[in-house]
Amino acid sequence: MDLFEYQARDVFEKHGVPVLSGIVATTPEEARAAAEQLLGASGGVVVVKAQVKTGGRGKAGGVKLARSAQEAFDRAAEILGMDIKGHAVHRVMIAAGADIAEEYYFSVLLDRSERRYLAMASVEGGMEIEQLAVERPEALARVAVDPLVGIDQAKADEIVAAAGFAPEIAAQVAGAIQKLWTVYVSEDATLVEVNPLVKTGSGEIVALDGKVTLDENAEFRHPDHAELEDKAAADPLEAKAKAAGLNYVKLDGEVGIIGNGAGLVMSTLDVVAYAGEAHGGVKPANFLDIGGGASAAVMAAGLDVILGDAQVKSVFVNVFGGITACDEVANGIVKALEILGDKETKPLVVRLDGNAVEEGRRILSEAAHPLVTLADTMDGGADKAAELANR
Repeated sequence: MDLFEYQARDVFEKHGVPVLSGIVATTPEEARAAAEQLLGASGGVVVVKAQVKTGGRGKAGGVKLARSAQEAFDRAAEILGMDIKGHAVHRVMIAAGADIAEEYYFSVLLDRSERRYLAMASVEGGMEIEQLAVERPEALARVAVDPLVGIDQAKADEIVAAAGFAPEIAAQVAGAIQKLWTVYVSEDATLVEVNPLVKTGSGEIVALDGKVTLDENAEFRHPDHAELEDKAAADPLEAKAKAAGLNYVKLDGEVGIIGNGAGLVMSTLDVVAYAGEAHGGVKPANFLDIGGGASAAVMAAGLDVILGDAQVKSVFVNVFGGITACDEVANGIVKALEILGDKETKPLVVRLDGNAVEEGRRILSEAAHPLVTLADTMDGGADKAAELANR
């Protein structure tokens, strides 16, 4: 889960990372009131910053200075409602102004390919780090972080030295880096990024902007993270699937996919995409993994989610019974269709194999639902589902 900048600021402050004051506003009037609170203590300047989960806000006109409460009102009125790279601006943060002397960059992230963490730092912050990495890769220090050790004083000093920070600020930057590491570990993040990390005119080190991505697999350890979710922007089907405990991802296609096990579902997506080339170019509409021990109730919940997608024209259920018994899957399909009744008009292609396959096929055959077609193989089922979606 990606956080908005204001949420990252709050998380930083919680763990002692030096930040500036910021107040969220959803209307120009709220922006004016926030500016009135902050202007006196911020050198007579505040920054009105669009809160969207994408980069390039400044270039798009989503970050503007204001030197009065009325100017903050005007800038917020301009920014609220903007579209920045497909993200609508529904809120802004009124942030205290900063006397910036120098801008730096720091991040720590999960390096999956190396199975460790990676810290990156540069004394040239403020610009898009992707651009810096391409144009001047030597200016971006990359330091591996042992997951068992983390960023202690020695590792922080190594990062600071590798990036070439000046001796007079090295200790302060190392301290800020250690606190950002605390954010990373304590909040179960996969990314903590500050761009820019600045030195102010008075010599203080401050995190002026922040990007944080939280690992949703660890949400059971963080019940407070639920409050950080942007429910208004969430896909309603994904929210419904999450509430039912299903692993679901919405895609842009016409064939709904249900399988048990991520590997089987991924293979099914490929097979359906390939089969769809011969049937008008139809594609998979989703990824939905009902898991290794799915019950009839779970199967019914999965079908309910997929059939609620207006884009879906047909559904392919591809299950290899192991822990999940095929008769349970079949009962789930029958149960879901009974509940939906006449509302359901989309055809289902079902391929079952493995544990209790004969019983599963018998249940579906005896139900004799006009929308259900049994398939013997994955390729045959994918082809039939694609054909039906193209009708």
